[in-house]
Amino acid sequence: MTRLLVRGGSECGGRAGVGADLARGWAVPVLIRGTAPVPDGVRQLVGDRTRPDGLDALLADDVPQKWDVVVDTWSWAPAAARDAARLLAGRVPGDDRYVYVSSRSVYPFPRPRGADETSELVDGDPDDTTSDDYARAKRGAEIAVTDALGDRAILLRAGLILGPRENVGRLPWWLRRVARGGPVLAPGPADLPLQYVDARDLAAFALDVALAGASGPADVVSAPRHTTMGELLAACVEATADDAAAADDPPAELVWVEPEAVLAAGIEPWTQLPVWLPPGELHDALHGSDTSRAAALGLRTRDVRETVRDTWAWLRALDATGETTPQRADRPAVGLPPDLEAAALRAAGRG
Repeated sequence: MTRLLVRGGSECGGRAGVGADLARGWAVPVLIRGTAPVPDGVRQLVGDRTRPDGLDALLADDVPQKWDVVVDTWSWAPAAARDAARLLAGRVPGDDRYVYVSSRSVYPFPRPRGADETSELVDGDPDDTTSDDYARAKRGAEIAVTDALGDRAILLRAGLILGPRENVGRLPWWLRRVARGGPVLAPGPADLPLQYVDARDLAAFALDVALAGASGPADVVSAPRHTTMGELLAACVEATADDAAAADDPPAELVWVEPEAVLAAGIEPWTQLPVWLPPGELHDALHGSDTSRAAALGLRTRDVRETVRDTWAWLRALDATGETTPQRADRPAVGLPPDLEAAALRAAGRG
Protein backbone atom coordinates (compact mmCIF):
# COMPACT_ATOMS: atom_id res chain seq x y z
CA MET A 1 0.00 0.00 0.00
CA THR A 2 1.28 3.44 -0.90
CA ARG A 3 2.13 5.53 2.17
CA LEU A 4 1.04 9.12 1.77
CA LEU A 5 1.08 11.98 4.25
CA VAL A 6 -1.11 15.05 3.72
CA ARG A 7 -0.19 18.20 5.60
CA GLY A 8 -3.57 19.91 5.93
CA GLY A 9 -6.50 17.79 4.82
CA SER A 10 -9.65 19.33 6.21
CA GLU A 11 -10.23 22.24 3.81
CA CYS A 12 -10.86 22.56 0.07
CA GLY A 13 -7.70 21.42 -1.72
CA GLY A 14 -6.43 19.21 1.07
CA ARG A 15 -9.81 17.58 1.56
CA ALA A 16 -10.03 16.83 -2.15
CA GLY A 17 -6.56 15.32 -2.00
CA VAL A 18 -7.51 13.06 0.88
CA GLY A 19 -10.57 11.91 -1.04
CA ALA A 20 -8.45 11.08 -4.08
CA ASP A 21 -6.04 9.13 -1.90
CA LEU A 22 -8.77 7.10 -0.24
CA ALA A 23 -10.27 6.29 -3.64
CA ARG A 24 -6.96 4.69 -4.60
CA GLY A 25 -6.86 2.60 -1.45
CA TRP A 26 -3.89 4.44 0.02
CA ALA A 27 -3.08 4.78 3.71
CA VAL A 28 -3.67 8.46 4.48
CA PRO A 29 -2.68 10.13 7.74
CA VAL A 30 -3.19 13.90 7.83
CA LEU A 31 -1.55 16.46 10.07
CA ILE A 32 -4.00 19.25 10.91
CA ARG A 33 -4.76 21.58 13.80
CA GLY A 34 -7.90 19.63 14.62
CA THR A 35 -10.26 22.54 14.01
CA ALA A 36 -12.25 20.75 11.29
CA PRO A 37 -13.26 17.12 10.71
CA VAL A 38 -11.50 14.83 8.27
CA PRO A 39 -13.11 12.14 6.10
CA ASP A 40 -13.90 8.72 7.50
CA GLY A 41 -11.03 6.27 7.13
CA VAL A 42 -8.34 8.93 7.64
CA ARG A 43 -5.97 8.96 10.57
CA GLN A 44 -5.83 12.42 12.11
CA LEU A 45 -2.53 13.63 13.55
CA VAL A 46 -3.03 16.85 15.48
CA GLY A 47 -0.44 19.59 15.48
CA ASP A 48 -0.31 23.36 15.18
CA ARG A 49 2.64 24.05 12.91
CA THR A 50 3.08 27.58 14.25
CA ARG A 51 4.05 26.14 17.66
CA PRO A 52 7.46 24.68 18.61
CA ASP A 53 5.89 21.26 19.25
CA GLY A 54 3.62 21.42 16.21
CA LEU A 55 5.31 18.52 14.37
CA ASP A 56 5.70 16.17 17.33
CA ALA A 57 2.80 14.00 16.16
CA LEU A 58 4.92 12.94 13.17
CA LEU A 59 7.57 11.55 15.53
CA ALA A 60 5.29 9.09 17.34
CA ASP A 61 6.42 5.47 17.34
CA ASP A 62 3.35 4.28 15.46
CA VAL A 63 3.74 6.82 12.61
CA PRO A 64 5.61 5.58 9.51
CA GLN A 65 9.22 6.67 9.23
CA LYS A 66 9.22 6.49 5.43
CA TRP A 67 6.72 8.10 3.05
CA ASP A 68 6.16 7.39 -0.62
CA VAL A 69 4.48 10.77 -1.14
CA VAL A 70 4.08 13.86 1.04
CA VAL A 71 1.61 16.59 0.03
CA ASP A 72 1.82 19.92 1.83
CA THR A 73 -0.86 22.60 1.35
CA TRP A 74 0.52 25.17 3.82
CA SER A 75 -0.30 28.80 2.93
CA TRP A 76 1.11 30.89 5.74
CA ALA A 77 4.52 31.51 7.40
CA PRO A 78 7.26 29.90 5.26
CA ALA A 79 9.24 28.85 8.33
CA ALA A 80 6.56 26.27 9.13
CA ALA A 81 6.92 24.73 5.66
CA ARG A 82 10.69 24.83 6.11
CA ASP A 83 10.58 22.95 9.40
CA ALA A 84 8.28 20.27 8.02
CA ALA A 85 10.36 19.78 4.88
CA ARG A 86 13.57 19.48 6.87
CA LEU A 87 11.99 16.98 9.27
CA LEU A 88 10.62 14.80 6.48
CA ALA A 89 13.45 15.12 3.95
CA GLY A 90 15.17 12.03 5.29
CA ARG A 91 11.88 10.11 5.32
CA VAL A 92 11.12 10.58 1.63
CA PRO A 93 13.39 8.08 -0.18
CA GLY A 94 15.30 9.05 -3.30
CA ASP A 95 12.71 8.01 -5.87
CA ASP A 96 9.73 9.39 -3.96
CA ARG A 97 8.31 12.89 -3.96
CA TYR A 98 7.38 15.83 -1.74
CA VAL A 99 4.59 17.89 -3.30
CA TYR A 100 4.06 21.47 -2.23
CA VAL A 101 0.76 23.02 -3.37
CA SER A 102 1.76 26.58 -4.14
CA SER A 103 0.04 29.31 -6.15
CA ARG A 104 0.47 31.31 -9.32
CA SER A 105 0.58 34.27 -6.94
CA VAL A 106 4.34 33.66 -6.76
CA TYR A 107 4.61 35.48 -10.10
CA PRO A 108 4.57 39.31 -10.07
CA PHE A 109 1.11 40.52 -11.05
CA PRO A 110 0.10 41.14 -13.72
CA ARG A 111 2.15 38.98 -16.03
CA PRO A 112 1.67 38.75 -19.79
CA ARG A 113 -0.59 36.37 -21.68
CA GLY A 114 1.18 33.13 -22.50
CA ALA A 115 3.55 33.24 -19.52
CA ASP A 116 4.71 29.93 -18.04
CA GLU A 117 6.85 28.52 -15.22
CA THR A 118 9.93 30.38 -16.48
CA SER A 119 8.40 33.75 -15.50
CA GLU A 120 9.96 36.08 -12.99
CA LEU A 121 9.14 35.26 -9.36
CA VAL A 122 8.42 37.42 -6.32
CA ASP A 123 10.94 37.47 -3.50
CA GLY A 124 10.48 34.98 -0.69
CA ASP A 125 12.28 34.14 2.54
CA PRO A 126 12.14 30.50 3.71
CA ASP A 127 12.95 31.62 7.26
CA ASP A 128 10.11 34.15 7.47
CA THR A 129 7.86 33.55 10.48
CA THR A 130 5.11 35.90 9.29
CA SER A 131 2.42 35.41 6.65
CA ASP A 132 0.99 38.84 5.93
CA ASP A 133 1.93 38.71 2.24
CA TYR A 134 0.38 35.66 0.55
CA ALA A 135 2.58 35.74 -2.56
CA ARG A 136 5.84 36.10 -0.63
CA ALA A 137 4.73 33.45 1.87
CA LYS A 138 4.03 30.92 -0.88
CA ARG A 139 7.34 31.70 -2.60
CA GLY A 140 9.26 31.43 0.68
CA ALA A 141 7.70 28.02 1.27
CA GLU A 142 8.66 26.94 -2.26
CA ILE A 143 12.27 27.86 -1.57
CA ALA A 144 12.21 26.04 1.77
CA VAL A 145 10.83 22.84 0.27
CA THR A 146 13.27 22.91 -2.65
CA ASP A 147 16.23 23.57 -0.34
CA ALA A 148 15.29 20.56 1.78
CA LEU A 149 14.25 18.10 -0.95
CA GLY A 150 16.10 19.18 -4.10
CA ASP A 151 14.81 17.39 -7.20
CA ARG A 152 12.41 15.36 -5.05
CA ALA A 153 10.31 18.52 -4.65
CA ILE A 154 7.32 19.23 -6.90
CA LEU A 155 5.85 22.75 -6.80
CA LEU A 156 2.25 22.88 -8.00
CA ARG A 157 1.37 26.50 -8.69
CA ALA A 158 -2.39 26.34 -8.67
CA GLY A 159 -4.52 28.93 -10.41
CA LEU A 160 -8.12 29.76 -9.56
CA ILE A 161 -9.49 26.77 -7.60
CA LEU A 162 -13.20 25.92 -7.84
CA GLY A 163 -15.32 22.90 -6.96
CA PRO A 164 -17.00 21.32 -3.95
CA ARG A 165 -15.75 22.60 -0.57
CA GLU A 166 -14.41 25.82 -2.07
CA ASN A 167 -13.80 28.06 0.93
CA VAL A 168 -13.25 31.41 -0.78
CA GLY A 169 -16.85 31.61 -1.99
CA ARG A 170 -16.53 32.46 -5.68
CA LEU A 171 -18.54 29.72 -7.35
CA PRO A 172 -20.81 29.31 -4.28
CA TRP A 173 -21.78 32.98 -4.58
CA TRP A 174 -22.68 32.67 -8.24
CA LEU A 175 -24.73 29.52 -7.61
CA ARG A 176 -26.69 31.04 -4.74
CA ARG A 177 -27.27 34.26 -6.67
CA VAL A 178 -28.55 32.40 -9.75
CA ALA A 179 -30.71 30.16 -7.56
CA ARG A 180 -32.58 33.26 -6.28
CA GLY A 181 -33.73 33.81 -9.85
CA GLY A 182 -34.89 36.90 -11.67
CA PRO A 183 -32.60 39.08 -13.80
CA VAL A 184 -28.96 38.28 -13.00
CA LEU A 185 -26.23 40.72 -13.97
CA ALA A 186 -23.89 38.70 -16.20
CA PRO A 187 -20.61 40.50 -16.90
CA GLY A 188 -19.63 40.27 -20.55
CA PRO A 189 -18.58 39.34 -22.97
CA ALA A 190 -20.19 35.91 -22.73
CA ASP A 191 -17.36 34.33 -24.75
CA LEU A 192 -14.67 35.63 -22.36
CA PRO A 193 -12.31 32.66 -21.78
CA LEU A 194 -11.65 31.40 -18.25
CA GLN A 195 -8.95 29.29 -16.63
CA TYR A 196 -9.44 27.46 -13.34
CA VAL A 197 -8.81 24.05 -11.81
CA ASP A 198 -11.33 21.86 -10.01
CA ALA A 199 -9.89 21.04 -6.57
CA ARG A 200 -10.40 17.34 -7.29
CA ASP A 201 -8.41 17.55 -10.52
CA LEU A 202 -5.62 19.38 -8.69
CA ALA A 203 -5.58 16.64 -6.06
CA ALA A 204 -5.47 13.81 -8.58
CA PHE A 205 -2.71 15.57 -10.49
CA ALA A 206 -0.62 15.94 -7.33
CA LEU A 207 -0.66 12.19 -6.83
CA ASP A 208 -0.08 11.38 -10.50
CA VAL A 209 2.99 13.61 -10.87
CA ALA A 210 4.43 12.31 -7.61
CA LEU A 211 4.12 8.71 -8.73
CA ALA A 212 5.58 9.63 -12.13
CA GLY A 213 8.67 11.08 -10.46
CA ALA A 214 8.24 14.63 -11.75
CA SER A 215 10.25 17.53 -10.31
CA GLY A 216 10.13 21.29 -10.17
CA PRO A 217 7.28 23.74 -10.80
CA ALA A 218 4.11 23.36 -12.83
CA ASP A 219 1.28 25.86 -13.29
CA VAL A 220 -1.84 23.84 -12.52
CA VAL A 221 -4.84 25.34 -14.23
CA SER A 222 -6.98 24.44 -17.21
CA ALA A 223 -6.11 25.37 -20.77
CA PRO A 224 -6.86 29.04 -21.61
CA ARG A 225 -10.17 28.31 -23.37
CA HIS A 226 -11.33 25.43 -21.19
CA THR A 227 -14.57 27.33 -20.62
CA THR A 228 -16.05 30.83 -20.87
CA MET A 229 -17.95 33.16 -18.60
CA GLY A 230 -21.09 32.36 -20.55
CA GLU A 231 -20.66 28.60 -20.16
CA LEU A 232 -19.95 28.95 -16.44
CA LEU A 233 -23.09 30.98 -15.76
CA ALA A 234 -25.23 28.82 -18.05
CA ALA A 235 -24.07 25.82 -16.02
CA CYS A 236 -25.15 27.63 -12.84
CA VAL A 237 -28.61 28.20 -14.30
CA GLU A 238 -28.88 24.56 -15.34
CA ALA A 239 -27.67 23.22 -11.98
CA THR A 240 -30.07 25.30 -9.88
CA ALA A 241 -33.15 25.25 -12.11
CA ASP A 242 -34.98 22.35 -10.43
CA ASP A 243 -34.42 23.71 -6.91
CA ALA A 244 -35.57 27.19 -7.96
CA ALA A 245 -38.73 25.74 -9.50
CA ALA A 246 -39.45 23.65 -6.41
CA ALA A 247 -39.13 26.76 -4.25
CA ASP A 248 -41.45 28.64 -6.62
CA ASP A 249 -38.71 31.20 -7.28
CA PRO A 250 -38.66 33.00 -10.62
CA PRO A 251 -36.31 31.45 -13.17
CA ALA A 252 -32.91 33.07 -13.51
CA GLU A 253 -32.38 35.25 -16.56
CA LEU A 254 -28.81 36.15 -17.45
CA VAL A 255 -28.62 39.80 -18.48
CA TRP A 256 -25.33 40.32 -20.28
CA VAL A 257 -23.78 43.72 -19.64
CA GLU A 258 -20.75 45.05 -21.48
CA PRO A 259 -17.55 45.35 -19.41
CA GLU A 260 -17.47 49.13 -19.75
CA ALA A 261 -20.97 49.41 -18.28
CA VAL A 262 -20.10 47.06 -15.41
CA LEU A 263 -17.09 49.17 -14.48
CA ALA A 264 -19.02 52.42 -14.91
CA ALA A 265 -21.53 51.15 -12.34
CA GLY A 266 -18.73 51.06 -9.75
CA ILE A 267 -18.63 47.28 -9.55
CA GLU A 268 -15.33 45.68 -8.52
CA PRO A 269 -14.19 42.85 -10.81
CA TRP A 270 -13.04 39.59 -9.19
CA THR A 271 -14.34 40.46 -5.71
CA GLN A 272 -17.89 41.72 -6.27
CA LEU A 273 -18.23 39.68 -9.47
CA PRO A 274 -16.18 36.59 -8.60
CA VAL A 275 -14.06 34.91 -11.29
CA TRP A 276 -14.72 37.74 -13.79
CA LEU A 277 -12.13 40.22 -14.98
CA PRO A 278 -12.72 42.56 -17.92
CA PRO A 279 -10.77 41.90 -21.11
CA GLY A 280 -7.28 43.34 -20.95
CA GLU A 281 -4.07 43.03 -18.99
CA LEU A 282 -5.57 41.72 -15.74
CA HIS A 283 -7.72 39.16 -17.52
CA ASP A 284 -4.74 37.94 -19.53
CA ALA A 285 -2.72 37.52 -16.33
CA LEU A 286 -5.38 35.35 -14.63
CA HIS A 287 -6.93 33.55 -17.57
CA GLY A 288 -4.22 33.42 -20.23
CA SER A 289 -1.39 31.28 -18.87
CA ASP A 290 0.56 28.73 -20.89
CA THR A 291 -0.29 25.38 -19.27
CA SER A 292 1.65 23.12 -21.61
CA ARG A 293 3.83 21.67 -18.85
CA ALA A 294 0.86 20.58 -16.74
CA ALA A 295 -0.76 19.12 -19.86
CA ALA A 296 2.42 17.21 -20.71
CA LEU A 297 2.49 15.85 -17.15
CA GLY A 298 -1.07 14.56 -17.55
CA LEU A 299 -3.36 17.16 -15.98
CA ARG A 300 -6.98 16.20 -16.69
CA THR A 301 -9.67 18.86 -16.26
CA ARG A 302 -13.32 17.93 -16.02
CA ASP A 303 -16.14 19.72 -17.81
CA VAL A 304 -17.33 22.97 -16.22
CA ARG A 305 -20.86 21.59 -15.91
CA GLU A 306 -19.63 18.81 -13.65
CA THR A 307 -17.73 21.21 -11.42
CA VAL A 308 -20.77 23.49 -11.13
CA ARG A 309 -23.28 20.66 -10.64
CA ASP A 310 -21.22 18.99 -7.90
CA THR A 311 -20.60 22.29 -6.12
CA TRP A 312 -24.34 22.97 -6.05
CA ALA A 313 -25.01 19.48 -4.68
CA TRP A 314 -22.49 20.14 -1.90
CA LEU A 315 -24.11 23.49 -1.07
CA ARG A 316 -27.57 21.90 -0.97
CA ALA A 317 -26.23 19.22 1.39
CA LEU A 318 -24.91 21.96 3.69
CA ASP A 319 -28.33 23.64 3.65
CA ALA A 320 -30.03 20.37 4.51
CA THR A 321 -27.92 19.97 7.65
CA GLY A 322 -27.96 23.62 8.67
CA GLU A 323 -24.22 24.03 8.12
CA THR A 324 -22.77 27.28 6.84
CA THR A 325 -20.66 27.59 3.72
CA PRO A 326 -16.98 27.57 4.81
CA GLN A 327 -15.06 30.81 4.41
CA ARG A 328 -11.31 31.25 4.72
CA ALA A 329 -10.52 33.72 7.48
CA ASP A 330 -7.64 35.22 5.47
CA ARG A 331 -9.79 36.05 2.43
CA PRO A 332 -12.48 38.74 2.22
CA ALA A 333 -16.05 37.78 1.46
CA VAL A 334 -17.00 38.04 -2.22
CA GLY A 335 -20.20 38.95 -4.01
CA LEU A 336 -22.23 41.79 -5.46
CA PRO A 337 -24.55 43.72 -3.10
CA PRO A 338 -28.17 43.49 -4.34
CA ASP A 339 -28.62 47.26 -4.49
CA LEU A 340 -25.54 47.69 -6.67
CA GLU A 341 -26.69 44.90 -8.98
CA ALA A 342 -30.17 46.45 -9.23
CA ALA A 343 -28.70 49.84 -10.09
CA ALA A 344 -26.49 48.33 -12.80
CA LEU A 345 -29.44 46.43 -14.26
CA ARG A 346 -31.52 49.62 -14.33
CA ALA A 347 -28.70 51.41 -16.11
CA ALA A 348 -28.70 48.59 -18.65
CA GLY A 349 -32.44 49.07 -19.20
CA ARG A 350 -33.51 46.00 -17.23
CA GLY A 351 -34.51 47.52 -13.92
